[in-house]
Amino acid sequence: MFIGNHLSSSKGFENMGKEALKLGANTFAFFTRNPRGGAAKAIDEEDAKKLLKLMEDNNFGKLVAHAPYTMNVCAAKEDIRKFSWNVLNEDLQRMEYLPNNYYNFHPGSHVGQGADAAIPVIAEAVNDALKPEYTTTVLLETMAGKGSEVGRSFEELRAILDLIKLPDKVGVCFDTCHVWDGGYDIVNDLDGVLQEFDRVIGLDRLKAVHFNDSMNVCGSHKDRHQKIGEGEIGLEALKAVATHPLLKDKPFILETPNDDEGYKKEIALVRSFG
Repeated sequence: MFIGNHLSSSKGFENMGKEALKLGANTFAFFTRNPRGGAAKAIDEEDAKKLLKLMEDNNFGKLVAHAPYTMNVCAAKEDIRKFSWNVLNEDLQRMEYLPNNYYNFHPGSHVGQGADAAIPVIAEAVNDALKPEYTTTVLLETMAGKGSEVGRSFEELRAILDLIKLPDKVGVCFDTCHVWDGGYDIVNDLDGVLQEFDRVIGLDRLKAVHFNDSMNVCGSHKDRHQKIGEGEIGLEALKAVATHPLLKDKPFILETPNDDEGYKKEIALVRSFG
């Protein structure tokens, strides 16, 4: 399987790859810029090429880059929305230095406008930024439903996908903590949840997994991640996710509250699932 965690992009592309290998990983996630900030630093093209070579030599799965948390393409305030559209455009251009990988983002928060008003704006932002020649696949992340988040249900994600002009270039990242907190019982009915995903969205659109336990009970809509096996989802249920025949070939990205040594142990634990 392909398993990794979030790494700091400030260390450079090749160094992220080397760090992943030290942790026992064969994929990883990184923020395209400071997750709480704005401007992105210039890309070193040679450094990107070195990472691509390292990935090829070590049988890496696809990377799952992550947009900054400050990006909200359906924001009610025009200045935040404009900033977010610019970030999305810039990031997708920059992702072409690492071709054929994934770019994941939180669909956004409608902040009182309502999901029905926000969904067309999210789709429009993606349509504006995504070009036919791009090799990157954009992923909408399943959300826990905290506050005014859009993407709290499979139906909301499908509504966005239905408005995308380049549908083959857009998929979904399935976050285990988020779907659980959003009310999908992956502990007692994993097959049923995946069947529902397939019915509403289509499993061919499920491209990556954010692999996290949760501090909260199912349906809490709180989004608080926990280490694997130490939360309300639990080890056996997460093992069932990691080994499920419909999911096991996807890149799995850990977003658990850990340090490097903790991630190393967690990656080894997930690999032991078989």
